[in-house]
Amino acid sequence: MAVSSPVIRPAPPQVRKTSVYDNVVRQFNRAADLAGLADNTRKILATTANEIVVHFPVKMDDGRVEMFTGYRVQHNNALGPFKGGLRFHPAVDLDEVRALATWMTWKSAITNIPFGGAKGGIQFDPAKHSPAELERITRRFAWALGHNIGPEYDIPAPDVNTNPQIMAWILDTYLSSIPPARRAASLHVVTGKPVELGGSLGRDKATGQGVLTCIEEWAKDRKFNLAGATYLVQGFGNVGSWAARLLRARGAKLAAVEDVTGAIANPEGLDPDALTAYVKENRGVYGYAAASPVDHETFLSTGADIFVPAALENQITGTTASLLRVRLVAEGANGPTDPYGDIILHKRGIDVLPDILCNSGGVVVSYFEWLQNKRSEAWDLEEVDRKLQRKLVAAYCQVRDAAQKHDVDWRTAAYIVALSRLEKVYAGRGIFP
Repeated sequence: MAVSSPVIRPAPPQVRKTSVYDNVVRQFNRAADLAGLADNTRKILATTANEIVVHFPVKMDDGRVEMFTGYRVQHNNALGPFKGGLRFHPAVDLDEVRALATWMTWKSAITNIPFGGAKGGIQFDPAKHSPAELERITRRFAWALGHNIGPEYDIPAPDVNTNPQIMAWILDTYLSSIPPARRAASLHVVTGKPVELGGSLGRDKATGQGVLTCIEEWAKDRKFNLAGATYLVQGFGNVGSWAARLLRARGAKLAAVEDVTGAIANPEGLDPDALTAYVKENRGVYGYAAASPVDHETFLSTGADIFVPAALENQITGTTASLLRVRLVAEGANGPTDPYGDIILHKRGIDVLPDILCNSGGVVVSYFEWLQNKRSEAWDLEEVDRKLQRKLVAAYCQVRDAAQKHDVDWRTAAYIVALSRLEKVYAGRGIFP
C-alpha cells in the first residue's frame, strides 16, 4: 500500500521515562546477588571511576559565541583501557552517560576483549548547526577533554549522531596536542575512523552485523527459519538500517519502521536499501512513498516475528511492552527495555536478546581497529567478519549457558557472565595498597 502524501505525522517515541542509570543499578544488583559477587568487587563495580564534565565556548558562523556542555564518564578499566562512544544529542546528560559507560564495561567482559567501559557526549542537536560549526564544536570538545583520552587510556568511538568524520576531527585535534614523534603511533586514540585514516573495514556495519549474528544463533536454537520471517525496526540510523539490510539478505521481510520523524508500514514488505537511501536524503522515514504512515501504537502492535529496537533508551516500558506481538526482541539500542518492560516480556514468553550481548559487535570491531592500528596492519573484510562471528557466537553461548545454569532471563545471565569475569580479575590483582 503506497501513498505519495502521508496524512499522519505521529508523535515520536519518548526519549526516556525513568532514570536510565537507576535501571542499570537494578540490573546490576539482581545479577550480583545471583552470582554471589564478593562485597569488595561489588563496591568497585557499582561506582564509576571518573566523571569528567567540561563547559567550553564555540564561535558560531554569525560570530556569536555559544557555550556547550560535554561529558566523559569512565566506569572501569580492570580489563584494559576505557572504551566507549560519543553521542551528540539534546538528551545527553550525566545520568545517561553513566549508564552507557557501565554497559560498555559489561559488553567488553562478555565478548572477552581487553577493554573497560566509558561513554561521553555533548548535549546539543547537531542538526541545528552547519558543518563548519559542527567541526568547531567537535574539535573544541576534544581539546577540552585533553589527555583524559588517549590511545592506551581511553578510546572514543562513534555513537548516536556521530560518524567517521567526527572521529577524524577528534583524531586530528588530539594528534595536534602531542609531540610530533608520537603522532604516528597514536592513530588508535579513536576508532570508527574513515578507512583511509586507519579505520577498519566492516566497522560501519559491525553493530548491525552483531545483531544479525545473535538473531541467527537464537534461530538455530529455536529451529526457526529466518527465510520468510517478518521483522520491525525502531530507529533507522546506522544500527537499525544495517540490521534491516542484513536480515533481508537472510530472506526476512521488513514490515514496519519507526524513527524520530514517525512510523511507516507496508504489509507487502519494505525495501531496506531503498529506505536507507531515502533516510540519508531526507533525515527520517517520514514521507517515504512506498509505505503508509502509522501511529506509534500501531507500529508497536504490528504482528511480526522479530522486533529490533535500535533507537534510544526506555522505549519498551510497562505500558508499551503489552503492545508487542513478536517472538523475539533483539536489542540493537542501549537500554531500550526498562525493568517493568522486561517483566511483561518475560511473562508473555517473548524472548529478549539483551543489549550488552546483542549490540556488542561495534565494540568488538572497534577492538579490531585498535589492534590493526597498533600493529600497522590492515585486515580484509572477510577476516574482520570471521573474527567478529567467532567472538559473538562464543559470547552468545556463554550467556545462553548461564541463563540455563542459573534459571534466569538472558539479561541477568549476561550480567552474571560479565561480573564473574571481572570478579576473577579483581581476585587475582587485589586492591592497592
